Amino acid sequence: MQVLSSKTNGQWLAVAPPLPPVPGAAQAAAPIPEDPARAEAKRALSDVMRCSNLVVLAGLGTSLCVQPGAANGLKAPTMADLWQQVSMHQDAAAAATDPAGPNFQQLLALVGHAPVKMDIEALMSRCRLAESFLNGAQKDEVTKFVTLAEAHIIRATSFVMQNHPLPVHAEFLRRAARRPQRKSRMKVFTTNYDLCYEEAGRQGRYVVVDGFSHTSPPTFDAIHFSYETVRRVGDTESFDPIPNSFHLYKLHGSIDWQRQETSGEITKWMQSGKPVLIYPRNSKYELAFEQPYLEMIGAFQAALREPDTGLLVVGFGFNDNHLAEPIMAAIRSNLSMKIVVVSPGLAPWNNGAANGLGECGSNKYLLQLRSLAAAGDARITLLNCGFEQMVPFVPDLAAETDLERHVARLRSIGAA
Repeated sequence: MQVLSSKTNGQWLAVAPPLPPVPGAAQAAAPIPEDPARAEAKRALSDVMRCSNLVVLAGLGTSLCVQPGAANGLKAPTMADLWQQVSMHQDAAAAATDPAGPNFQQLLALVGHAPVKMDIEALMSRCRLAESFLNGAQKDEVTKFVTLAEAHIIRATSFVMQNHPLPVHAEFLRRAARRPQRKSRMKVFTTNYDLCYEEAGRQGRYVVVDGFSHTSPPTFDAIHFSYETVRRVGDTESFDPIPNSFHLYKLHGSIDWQRQETSGEITKWMQSGKPVLIYPRNSKYELAFEQPYLEMIGAFQAALREPDTGLLVVGFGFNDNHLAEPIMAAIRSNLSMKIVVVSPGLAPWNNGAANGLGECGSNKYLLQLRSLAAAGDARITLLNCGFEQMVPFVPDLAAETDLERHVARLRSIGAA
């Protein structure tokens, strides 16, 4: 892990690994001072968690640490993985069902995409553009490829099974979701289609407020985000908010959402139909202003304007302008907001003969954040690490509840 903030003089400080205990050594008279980088990472995360309003923006990086649930199970795909898998599926489909159809390389030439640019989002964007001016058989081939690619994206992101082991997500929720009564619920905004947070919440007995009703089938209505789950205190008229609850906003849709053809409503867990998703392409900005995504984006922008807001951005590369721009606008106008950005590729890297500037050198938004922190903006901290490396640094502000201890005991009995 590396840390950059106003307290590191604009430099990346590496967190030193803890020293192993020396067997038989006498206890030191004076305590060993904590590593400065480790202390700065803990301070920044503690400041964010202690804010009245906690907002989390989770990207693909939060799912990459999830291990397959079975021996031959699926794992969360990266964008490079999707490129390779889609190319293999296109070649296999052309060889098995339509030998006269284009293979993957021929399809790239048809839509004018450079083979060396292995960017699935750019390819899907070109395919949609090509559909608007191609005619006849060529248009049909591009349409078939788009359908094949979207179907594979759905399969590739459906890797979370029931009782899937999600130790990192479960620990993060245990530390961050249990908020004091005087503070608002944690709001998790995610661009992922998968069900990591839903399944981790179910396993931990959390109430996940995701905008869907408690009916069958669950139906989306943004008014559910304004409801509160409380517990009556005995026979009195007093009500206490339950401790284990958080809000979940799926900014780009979810694999378990489906739109009803007759009513247009978004429901969950139907046996037929196509998931409601914003697929990787450059039209994401326009699609984000359709329902139900408009409700999610509006909630995200409103959350960033609240006073005393802590924003934790983890696993998100600031490549989606419709999400990065509201963050930068909030940094310019909301002086009480604190932000911690977590990603394993922020700092410059050197891998033998290969080296790179890091995302803070190649992405304009991250470059601005690094420049502000280096210039003395104490609100901004950058952590060069993965989601699983960050979670142990998140402070455990709330005591473990009786329900959590009970669930842990049941799981230990089941594992025995």
